[in-house]
Amino acid sequence: IKKNRVPLKKIVEQVAGYLKDPNGLVFFFDEARFGLQPQIARQWALRGERISAPIKTGYSNFYLYAAVDPKGGEYFILELPRVDTEIVNIYLKELSETYSNKNILLIWDQAGYHKSKALQIPANITIEPLPPYSPELNPAERLWRWLRRHVCRNRLFTSLDEQAEALGQTIRSLSAELIASMCSCNYLLHDN
Repeated sequence: IKKNRVPLKKIVEQVAGYLKDPNGLVFFFDEARFGLQPQIARQWALRGERISAPIKTGYSNFYLYAAVDPKGGEYFILELPRVDTEIVNIYLKELSETYSNKNILLIWDQAGYHKSKALQIPANITIEPLPPYSPELNPAERLWRWLRRHVCRNRLFTSLDEQAEALGQTIRSLSAELIASMCSCNYLLHDN
């Protein structure tokens, strides 16, 4: 990872270069925690009827790691047990091997483990950080919001395995068009 922070304008230029390269691929990366904490939201109901949503509070969780291509809708998601440098290295290795014929520009936030000296960045991956404290610039964040709304909201999961299976089924059914639509990134891809 470069020690000097690259301004967003320079990242835009870098993205343009990767998109012109037939072997180039631009991914935005993020991770999210899922668990049995209830996600209750308002629902429609007949006037005068009260709706309830059963909950089961739990404190165990798992993490989904995702790289999304906001232009073509490509995505690579792994379920992993925790968030730390060792696990990020596993993710990077798997991403690199899955797209071994691609030159990947991976754009991510500046979490502490993303800046670790122990990171093992594969040769076909270049990493650029987003400006600090700017989750709105990361289109992968929208994937988590969509999954929580469409899979987890107002739903009782009796176990982490049940929740992981429901998320997995939904993730496997995602189309490139849906990913590109929900994760569109006009601030970087507007001219490409």
